[in-house]
Amino acid sequence: MIRDDGYRAYCTWEHSAALRELYAARSRGEAEEMTCHAQAAELLAAHVRAGDSVLDAGCGSGAFWHSLVRRGLDVRYVGIDAASSLVAIGREIMPEFGLAAENLRVLRIEDMAGEVDHVVCLNVLSNIDNYHRPLERLLRVARRTLILRESAWDGLAVYAYVRDRHLDSGVKLNVHVNTYNAAELMDFMRGYGFEVARIQDRRTQGRAETVIGHPHYWTFFVAVRTDTKGAK
Repeated sequence: MIRDDGYRAYCTWEHSAALRELYAARSRGEAEEMTCHAQAAELLAAHVRAGDSVLDAGCGSGAFWHSLVRRGLDVRYVGIDAASSLVAIGREIMPEFGLAAENLRVLRIEDMAGEVDHVVCLNVLSNIDNYHRPLERLLRVARRTLILRESAWDGLAVYAYVRDRHLDSGVKLNVHVNTYNAAELMDFMRGYGFEVARIQDRRTQGRAETVIGHPHYWTFFVAVRTDTKGAK
């Protein structure tokens, strides 16, 4: 018998009670603000106008909304994430903080279409098989700006598919842990009509950070559209 629940069954983000507790705490504002959320909001602030639309791709439970509010950014926020359990946490908690439940949606990046003024995507593309298709979607929907944080360095790209040993007891699943070549990422974004700047990650200061036992080289990229038609 073939079923259609394979994505959820194999998605590591759906199999960690500790992760769900952390995301709930972040949504309730009880956990310390993530440094990457703070830096992304500050980078975004230089480009937004009141009433602009912002897509948070890979939003988890929508905690980035708090970082926008703390900095007084008056934007229309929509978050999408493929992990339904994390979105459910946000839909239950975030309305207490002024974010409507319907603004958090279960949706994979590659399945979306449409347009927004700005896109923010943090720590997502490094943990999927490759960046090309989802990054293309992000660039196509971004009318003006894309703020991206991924594991990237000056060396050759490294692709790994490793066991995640931080999941619930008895769960044996693998996850992608990729580090991309920064120049290739930037060239890819430029190909869609964007000017791209590479920004040092405030949390890691250019040093490797070990996540589930594997090094990540977190780097911010700020892509600003210069070709209103899109080059590709």
